[in-house]
Amino acid sequence: MAAWPFLMESPGRGGDRLRVSDVMSFAGGSGVHGTERREDHRYAPAMDTEERLRRIRRWLWIVLVGLFLSGATAFPLEIEVRWLLRALDPLAADLPALVGWIERVHTGLVETGDRYPFMLYGTDWLAFAHLVLAVAFWGPLRDPVRNVWVVQLGMIACAGIVPLALICGPIRDIPWFWTLVDLSFAVGAFPPLWFAYRHIRAIEAAGAPAAPPVSAPAA
Repeated sequence: MAAWPFLMESPGRGGDRLRVSDVMSFAGGSGVHGTERREDHRYAPAMDTEERLRRIRRWLWIVLVGLFLSGATAFPLEIEVRWLLRALDPLAADLPALVGWIERVHTGLVETGDRYPFMLYGTDWLAFAHLVLAVAFWGPLRDPVRNVWVVQLGMIACAGIVPLALICGPIRDIPWFWTLVDLSFAVGAFPPLWFAYRHIRAIEAAGAPAAPPVSAPAA
């Protein structure tokens, strides 16, 4: 059974499908790069290497852009939350819990910025960490087989979002509906990483040479 059908490609032509058995196989450690493993029919080449490389880079660009936007938008938090509050204000009667939460967050950002501005230095580092992770994905974009560990790290990070949100959210007084928003980052990022990972494994199984580096654009 495939999850996230909106991300599926044509299964009849070796497209990308996310299966529970595949995820369990990765979680069990059978897909660690550089270890001995048996040939697996799931990674048998069903398309040429160039097509797989194009798909790998397409999926990884989605993750890279998402990380970059997450980092860039984590700097002007107070301004963004203020705009969001204004946009949601007409819905205050219909969504009182959501609007009330956004208003509380905005108040906290304003008061913290006025009285304890150094506390927001932590969110600056959060933004920087997202940008660094985005840069790290340039490695698998250039050579996905050699840098498959970055993709594996991304999938592990997605899995780690779940316990973090479910455990720390209630401790930090985060409402349940915003915990779902936090969990959506894992739901949104894991499928493209997994699809890219499967194509990388297929290239490995086929014994194809590593991808040629992506040349930097001429100045």
